[in-house]
Amino acid sequence: MQIVTPKQMSRLEERSEKLGVSKRQLMENAGGKLAELIENYCTAEAKLKPEYCSVVFLAGTGNNGGDCFAAADILVYKGYRITIIHIGGLPKTPLAQEMLSRLPRDRITFIEGFRSGNVEAAIEAAELDYMTIQPKSSDSSDGKKEHNPLDDILLAEKNRMGLIKGAVVGAQVLVDGVFGTGFHGQLDKDTMGIFGIGSGAYRIAVDVPSGGNSSSGTAAVGIFKADETITFGFIKSGMSQFPMKKYCGKVTVADIGIPEEALRILDGERKYYRIERNFLASYPPKRSRDAHKGDFGTVLVIAGSSSMRGAAAFATLGALRSGVGLVRLASVEKCIDTVSVLAPEATFLELDSDDYGYMLYDSSREPLEEAMKKADAIVIGCGMGVTPDTIELTKFITQNAPCPVIIDADGINCIAKDIDILMKKRTDIIITPHMGEMARLLSCDTEMIAENRLIAAEKYAEQFGITVVLKGAGTVVADSHSTAANHTGNAGMSVGGSGDVLAGMIGAAVAQGCGIFDGACAGVYMHGLAGDKAAQKLGMEAMLPRDIISNISDAFSILKEKKRNMTV
Repeated sequence: MQIVTPKQMSRLEERSEKLGVSKRQLMENAGGKLAELIENYCTAEAKLKPEYCSVVFLAGTGNNGGDCFAAADILVYKGYRITIIHIGGLPKTPLAQEMLSRLPRDRITFIEGFRSGNVEAAIEAAELDYMTIQPKSSDSSDGKKEHNPLDDILLAEKNRMGLIKGAVVGAQVLVDGVFGTGFHGQLDKDTMGIFGIGSGAYRIAVDVPSGGNSSSGTAAVGIFKADETITFGFIKSGMSQFPMKKYCGKVTVADIGIPEEALRILDGERKYYRIERNFLASYPPKRSRDAHKGDFGTVLVIAGSSSMRGAAAFATLGALRSGVGLVRLASVEKCIDTVSVLAPEATFLELDSDDYGYMLYDSSREPLEEAMKKADAIVIGCGMGVTPDTIELTKFITQNAPCPVIIDADGINCIAKDIDILMKKRTDIIITPHMGEMARLLSCDTEMIAENRLIAAEKYAEQFGITVVLKGAGTVVADSHSTAANHTGNAGMSVGGSGDVLAGMIGAAVAQGCGIFDGACAGVYMHGLAGDKAAQKLGMEAMLPRDIISNISDAFSILKEKKRNMTV
């Protein structure tokens, strides 16, 4: 599924207008889809007749408010009880003003949901709580009450807040149309307070939840927490990333009439996608009855050390379970002794080790050079350690491999020590950092990566001409031209070893002919799907990386079933 940035969405709307679909028509279409969603909830789910369904719109000053007005104009004539609370003021855009002017004011309740500057000053001067308009402290000096010149202002304000609270608490549906895709920064106290009013209403966000950054996926304190978000045209890029993603609830994409031809304006620009089964159209490859192991590729895994044998085992098993024909593990003796018991289906290449159990470079070059000739994909780094020898070994692989190389874990830490590993590469590279490793690569703190996941992956991919798999909730896959965000997976996968499994799975997808970007997407999607099955069976708290591996077969079954359904 294609997703877009807020800037791209604005350009699509501009292009649509030039193609004959006006912004007014787009807003009316959006309002119609919003009204339809509200109707479906009230009648089909809540089982309410319109006259018993109170719909409260929190309408901002921009076009999101206009979408609310367009929906209200439809619902009010169907008998729904409509309340519109103006947040931040009356509408400022011509289209929103036009939509508001159409509404039958005698059939709708309007409430001013914003404070003027003098009211805010009065609240601060009287040291009152912002939402309750009550004293912040219940202590009194002598019990006497003198007339406060601000009392009249505060009484009116208290009455206004009472109206707002009453409307929100009594609503069956609460619609957030305050801020749109252009929002960034922080929410004001007034809006936060209204969002925080307790209510049993079904909460719907219009296009995006107010308080979310639609470009980066960050979320302001007090963001509107939606049960469902109806987004227009396309999912916005920030909605694919946490923390914003968790505030969207169920996401419904509504077609508002953007012409197919309008999409051509994005030709040549970075494309954004949500990873779904269409990315796996060629994966797994079909198996004819006369197929043999050579038809499904060979993965060479260069991983492990005496003290980190599990990482090599997970990468090896992840590849084996993902349909590849052959997996060969190159590692030190003690690691091979362990993995050969856990994965007897693999073959092994023993490398010399130093006194600490890490691979040596000089003696490993020749055997690895021979092993690479037979590989269709190479996975390097899992549990390998970071030493002068492993750094040189990683550089040797990227400069001499005849096939794509997937670099994970300590291989990434080797890059942080010697950027020539990427600068002098001679093959296609996929790196699979978590946010801490990405921060080391970019010499910044993890918080900066967390707030700019899409940009971090994209810029690094562009700089070195590689594919970046930035792991985490909503894993990002980026190369020089495209960005994809994953939606499978869960917090139970936040355990050491899960990333090693992923590296092996990506290696298997690439070795079977998926391509670099699509292979990375396939591995990420299937890894998350297997993790979801493991969590379903065991619970997120109890699952382990080995459970991801054992559920890869279930993930393939789900994938094949979905593909069959697509052809029906």
